[in-house]
Amino acid sequence: MEKSFQKEVKESVEVLNNGGIILYPTDTIWGIGCDATNEIAVENIYNIKKRDKHKSMLILVNSVQMMEKYVKSVPEEAYDLIEISKHPLTIIYPRGINLADNLLADDGSIGIRIVKDEFCKELIEEFGKPIVSTSANLAGTKPPLGYFDISNEIKMNVDYIVPLRLEEFSTTKSSDIIKVNSSGKIEIIR
Repeated sequence: MEKSFQKEVKESVEVLNNGGIILYPTDTIWGIGCDATNEIAVENIYNIKKRDKHKSMLILVNSVQMMEKYVKSVPEEAYDLIEISKHPLTIIYPRGINLADNLLADDGSIGIRIVKDEFCKELIEEFGKPIVSTSANLAGTKPPLGYFDISNEIKMNVDYIVPLRLEEFSTTKSSDIIKVNSSGKIEIIR
């Protein structure tokens, strides 16, 4: 890992540890993130995005083992989906645990994506906890294809902007979303 990469991970972890909000590149599109266990930080993201607080946000983890710490039980079907998925995949699990309450959907479910992006993997590894990931746009507007598509209002309200991949445009869309209930029934959301 190059030194500048390590510096960005270190800076981001410091902000997250202090309850701050980061703007960062993910394995799909640019995201706004915070400590997924910090209710005040999660509330701040809802406010920055002007997002309805009944619309839950997803979290990023760096491994199946980390994911298992934040879900009451993982249906077998979810492991199969993770294994065969070629594209970024968010799975909505029936019962999130050990997370900020205001991050969970009204039914207690939580969307989780295991990242493959090297920066995100290293960031989550160093932070030691999952981070929130929601598209870096105001509610009701189109998600950004690149850093320069992100509104100034978003940029001015975060605590740290990760200065990596600023010139890149996303060739991927938001992740696929699949909901798996406790009996293993699969529903394609997006």
